[in-house]
Amino acid sequence: MQTVLITGANRSIGLETAKQLSEKGLFVYLGSRNLSKGEEVVKELHEKGFQNIKAIEIDVTNPESIFKAKKIIENEQGKLDILINNAGILGINPQTASETSVKDIQEVFNTNFFGAISVTQVFLDLLKKSDSPRISNITSGLGSLTLHSDPNWKYYHVKGAAYGTSKSSLNAYTIVLAYELRELPFKVNVIDPGYTATDFNHHSGPGSVESAASFIIKHTLTDENAPTGQFFSNDIEDESGISPW
Repeated sequence: MQTVLITGANRSIGLETAKQLSEKGLFVYLGSRNLSKGEEVVKELHEKGFQNIKAIEIDVTNPESIFKAKKIIENEQGKLDILINNAGILGINPQTASETSVKDIQEVFNTNFFGAISVTQVFLDLLKKSDSPRISNITSGLGSLTLHSDPNWKYYHVKGAAYGTSKSSLNAYTIVLAYELRELPFKVNVIDPGYTATDFNHHSGPGSVESAASFIIKHTLTDENAPTGQFFSNDIEDESGISPW
């Protein structure tokens, strides 16, 4: 049975991804910054028939928390097959380039960028023990520099000095990581689940969490011939789902 860790999975897209992966027969560690909240969610899932899901405490901004989570998975599974870096925060709004404080930008980066790097680096040795390791970094279309430079893009006017730039940075890091691991059986990609109606955006997005999770899984549970170092977006109409950087 393949094992997956999803950070920030106690609600919204992360939770739905956990449910769908569980239904596919994977063992899911449902990452939650607050263990009791994660356990409450898992208890409800167990009552609905989802048995192969376990809550695990992991705060991506806390190194001690990350190492503790790694030790638990290592002791219980011996390896990790899939890491989905899903934890993220939006930050305060508006996020103008001229007035958003460095402190506010750093807070967003600590979770969305540095947090993902911290988790990845700690779990890399467990992933290397898998026959087909996968790392999916959950990004946003707002991280695409190409689209943000196109006045005809439908979200052209949605600019953010903290959130968008944190995702652009995550995209860039993913390219470097995928290149470094290119000779190993890793597939390392960034995946934009699309503008989805969640608590994150006050349910303003047109997409569903079911569609978002399904898209993430489609580009995570891939075979050896699948691309690595790619940017996939659920908002791209092209069948490939490939987004410009």
